[in-house]
Amino acid sequence: MQDNQIIDPSTIPGWGIDADEKNNPTYPMRDIKGDDKRGMNWQRPSQQAESVEVLQSIERNTRPAVFGTSTPPSGISGFLRLIAFRYSESDWIHWLTLMAADRINVVEGLLQDLGRLMVPNIPQEMGLRSELAHNRNGLIKKVAISGALIGLAIVVSRMRSERQSVRRKIGNRYW
Repeated sequence: MQDNQIIDPSTIPGWGIDADEKNNPTYPMRDIKGDDKRGMNWQRPSQQAESVEVLQSIERNTRPAVFGTSTPPSGISGFLRLIAFRYSESDWIHWLTLMAADRINVVEGLLQDLGRLMVPNIPQEMGLRSELAHNRNGLIKKVAISGALIGLAIVVSRMRSERQSVRRKIGNRYW
């Protein structure tokens, strides 16, 4: 096929599938007239009352009608989130700070559980039962890799302590 060859669009499979206005959900937005508010003819839902601090992107000048309030920002992770929302969503520092806040929030939650004298059930929270039922090979790989890394850490730790004890015995003359 040459670049300058003209193709009849009706021969392309699927062409014209949205030609019927009744079958096209985007038609009201495309059929914009000057008097009907850009094709959006609906009443905005009433605004949810703000009972806790809600962080908002600097790209938006209004809040959506409904937003989540179950976990307001708190602690170190909340402070990091406040910093993150000072930056644009197109800026990498926004997302990296939010990722760091998520990691810190995990540690804060663990410390909060331990403060309440509750020991978290980590295998259950990691979905171990589900992993065993639906991804047995992946679970075996994860356990093998984790075991190898823990074993390696033990061996390195023992080698270091052995090396230090040898240094103490010979008085650091050769090290």
